[in-house]
Amino acid sequence: MTQAYLSIGSNIDRDRNIRSAMAELRARWPGAAFSTIYETAAVGFAGEDFYNLVATFRAEEPLDAVLATLREIEHGHGRRRSASKFSARTLDLDLLLWGDTVLDGDPVTLPRQEILKFDFVLAPLAELAPQGRHPERDETFRQLWAEFDGTPAIRRAVALEA
Repeated sequence: MTQAYLSIGSNIDRDRNIRSAMAELRARWPGAAFSTIYETAAVGFAGEDFYNLVATFRAEEPLDAVLATLREIEHGHGRRRSASKFSARTLDLDLLLWGDTVLDGDPVTLPRQEILKFDFVLAPLAELAPQGRHPERDETFRQLWAEFDGTPAIRRAVALEA
């Protein structure tokens, strides 16, 4: 079994889409755990604020099957991959970590570069896995969060019942 971490985001009908995504992830991987949900500013474009969080679960399936499941969940929430990278999203599920795997772009880049770039990814990851180690930096996520010097996007924590 492999420990997976993924970021979750939505800024279109975000309450419904985040709740629904959490429910689907729990149904697919019953031990799934979730960080605090954060309201964050849109990054890279002018748009409505996002809800962002990180989830973790243990997967028995291979990486390609998990990626396919995540894409199916996104598609079921109206996500269309033809939009630009920085744009409004019904649902965005990005695999951040797959155990200690390091991959460069095929079928995914791991660990995701966003871990070190965005507070709305690193803060909830450090919450869920404070002693987890970045596979390339060999620092804990708690250490990386304490040293984070990027542009803040987090506005507030959100209480959202799933």
